[in-house]
Amino acid sequence: MGMKRVLIIFGTRPEAIKMAPLVKEFLAHKNFFCVKVCITAQHRHMLDQVLDFFNIIPDYDLNLMRTEQTLYDLTADIIVSLRPVLEEFKPDYVFVHGDTTTSTAAALSAFYSGAKVCHVEAGLRTFNKYSPFPEEINRQITGRIADIHFAPTESARQNLLRENVLEENIEVTGNTVIDALNFTINKIQTFGNKEIELLKSLINPQKKLIVVTGHRRENFGEGFLNICEALKEIAKEEAVQIIYPVHLNPNVQKPVKSLLKKVKNIHLIEPIGYPAFVWLMSKSYLILTDSGGVQEEAPSLGKPVLVMRNTSERPEAITAGTVILVGTVSNKIVAETLSLIENCDYYNRMSSQHNPYGDGMASKRIVEFLMK
Repeated sequence: MGMKRVLIIFGTRPEAIKMAPLVKEFLAHKNFFCVKVCITAQHRHMLDQVLDFFNIIPDYDLNLMRTEQTLYDLTADIIVSLRPVLEEFKPDYVFVHGDTTTSTAAALSAFYSGAKVCHVEAGLRTFNKYSPFPEEINRQITGRIADIHFAPTESARQNLLRENVLEENIEVTGNTVIDALNFTINKIQTFGNKEIELLKSLINPQKKLIVVTGHRRENFGEGFLNICEALKEIAKEEAVQIIYPVHLNPNVQKPVKSLLKKVKNIHLIEPIGYPAFVWLMSKSYLILTDSGGVQEEAPSLGKPVLVMRNTSERPEAITAGTVILVGTVSNKIVAETLSLIENCDYYNRMSSQHNPYGDGMASKRIVEFLMK
């Protein structure tokens, strides 16, 4: 039989958060698996913070992040850089996550090497190839290449079945982000964190805290201007305080700083690490975001989410009533935010819904599936 050789590949901060609990789970079964971690470092600084927090030391670090990086360069660099890693380690299984450029390029490389490709967070779809860009096509391509599909939800499983993926190659596991969230909440209760201390000094407990995040490519330009206009309008409410960690991308920095810098009740802060962000979400009243992970995490914390996007590959959250899609039209963002602030019954209904993304045991289910 022999030990199965498993290579886990990721490159961005969100992937690191969602793969960390899986790495830990595999390492707890060292008698079954020989496990190595390879990072492309598509994100660098933010990725390192997550690895540090979860105590993960990568076996291979391709260190590919460049300034002004294009999708062309990144895709090519990943494929070429993975070849020696795959040839040296010869994995039986290669794990990739979700919908990043790392995930697709790594899946393709793994396929060339003859390894079986396992896709974590498989089966998410908007069926609109330009939204989100390039993620929708990334996940569809990775889904075509994958041998084993770990779907977070039943509706993700149905998407895969409709694409003729064989039933026995799909396992519904819940989302590993909930595993990561539970680990983090426990850890930050015992360990202090500089960023959390700083946030404490910013927060006015007398006000309803709205946490904002935004970084999606398809919102660059007009979308961000509309989002900023909406935030300006919401900030006029005296009972409200907005904290917005601003993404480092110049396409985000520029409009946000020029429109919101001096606005009363709005705090623009540097991007913060994952533990501090989890803490901030836990202190919030509601969250405005265009991020996928936040839509999965927030319901576990009982926080309503307004999603500033026109499409979502996470329909379960919309159906469950834990998130509302508000797009990037200012008046819609403002109206939904104000109704959650003013209408307690509506707020309580939304914040007490069950999280459709699982119970925090996803990593265990993935490893058990492979042990079978």
